Parts: sequence; C-alpha cells; structure tokens
Amino acid sequence: MEIRVLKYFLAVAKEESISKAAEVLNITQPTLSRQLMDLENELKTKLLVRGKRNKKLHLQMMENF
Repeated sequence: MEIRVLKYFLAVAKEESISKAAEVLNITQPTLSRQLMDLENELKTKLLVRGKRNKKLHLQMMENF
C-alpha cells in the first residue's frame, strides 16, 4: 500500500466525490477510481459506498474490523 493511494482515499472522503477529488488531485477520474478499487481489493473490503449519478458517496461502515 502506497501513501499516495491513501492520500487519494482521503481526498475522496473529504470531497465526497471521486470526480471532485480527481480534479483536486490533478488526475483523471478513471485513474482515481482504479486506484481506489485496487486499494479495496488489497484490503479485501469495501471502503466506499458509491451513490447513484450526482449523489455523494460516503465511507462504508465496517463491523468487526
């Protein structure tokens, strides 16, 4: 796990939007989405609940973590 990817995750959590976070981070939205999916796969858990179009996303509640 790289610190860069954790910074990406924090930006997404703060902005509550992958598109807005990508803009703040000066990277493309598909790149950011892929990095987040890779992080979720590495940790073997879902980190974000992605909303429908134009809806904010939020952090996944974790039980027994």
